[in-house]
Amino acid sequence: MSTFAPAPSRAPFKNILRQQIRMEITLTARRGEAVVLAMGVPLLVLLGAGLTHATNVPGDNRLGFIVPGVLALTVMSTAFTGQAITTGYERSYGVLKRLGASPLTRPGLLFAKTAAVLGLIVLQLLVLALVGVAVGWRPHVADLLPAAGVTVLAAAAYTGLALLLASVLRPETTTAAATFIYVLMLAAGGIMFAAPDLGPAGWFLLPLAAHAEALRDALTRDTEIPLSIWLSLTLWAAVFLTAAAKKFRWE
Repeated sequence: MSTFAPAPSRAPFKNILRQQIRMEITLTARRGEAVVLAMGVPLLVLLGAGLTHATNVPGDNRLGFIVPGVLALTVMSTAFTGQAITTGYERSYGVLKRLGASPLTRPGLLFAKTAAVLGLIVLQLLVLALVGVAVGWRPHVADLLPAAGVTVLAAAAYTGLALLLASVLRPETTTAAATFIYVLMLAAGGIMFAAPDLGPAGWFLLPLAAHAEALRDALTRDTEIPLSIWLSLTLWAAVFLTAAAKKFRWE
């Protein structure tokens, strides 16, 4: 005769993370405004600036300049602007407070959000890259590995900054600050037109410009990405992920 006895225990942490990542991706995909920000705006920039002469770009390879910039802009849209606004309102609505009572730890939530962002970014970049190729962009696919490396660093940096803002500001203020930074980076980041040459110091001030230039070096010019860009994006990622982990609040 078998005897059944309850054996309550916490689920394996990897299962908890997997479920949280899936939920983050699902919720983001359902938000229409997030999709427009992450795909609509970069697509309009790609087609508008890439196929017309509405803006001045350096060199003769217009798509070779515009498309990598648009790919970098997409990473910022998803990892920073969308993540900051979403997390701010999740705190306001009490979602994070409830997650804080679950077995999901603070580092676990930060990891899940970053992993979900990276998953979404892969899909978005693939779609935009295919559109770019369809309209005439010819990237150097042999340099995809360094391009992917700087993209992971940029996404991590933007996610850390987004979670930091959402932790220290009210949701409405977070939305305003994230939108302002997005517009500022778009204007000064050399996405649709050439940005002022600030030298290596500029990469530490403008991560969007650094990421866009790195993608142009790898995918358009077939040259090595400067060490200063690697260092700048690594510094941004380390500083803001560390700050987010220390300042993150459940409520």
